[in-house]
Amino acid sequence: MRPSILVAGIGNIFNRDDAFGVSVAARLAREPLPQNVRVVDFGIRGFDLMSALLDGYDLTIFVDAVSRGGAPGTLYTIEPDMDAIPENQAAGENPHGLNPLNVLAAVKGAGRPVGRVLVVGCEPALLEDDTGCIGLSEPVEAAVDPAVEMIRTLISKKGDLT
Repeated sequence: MRPSILVAGIGNIFNRDDAFGVSVAARLAREPLPQNVRVVDFGIRGFDLMSALLDGYDLTIFVDAVSRGGAPGTLYTIEPDMDAIPENQAAGENPHGLNPLNVLAAVKGAGRPVGRVLVVGCEPALLEDDTGCIGLSEPVEAAVDPAVEMIRTLISKKGDLT
């Protein structure tokens, strides 16, 4: 069975809470999931994410740190307006980070259907190098298991947010 759901962990482990998506993907990958679900830790590899999206998925769930002004550790489920994302042939590869909107624009620019996209995001407390300290802050670490459950629910409902 071809995977129809992609869960894409995004983030830089050297930038503290930016590693939220990577941590969630690692935890989720150790759990039993339906055969149609593929979980990948993309980290900061935008080209690899673009390549995966070109395979075509019915539902893609990005997991990432998302600054929206809430308390650190707050979880969000966001559905981006795909019509507002311009088509662009260049993914804008950045060796230190991954911009999911640039990747989506590149996939659209390649003329490939993207399918439905959701973002499970977590409000970060720290997004910078903390002088050699790697790891999530306490409130963001505490949000990892609830995010895994949120994603499992989205998978079971095939992205239905109600």
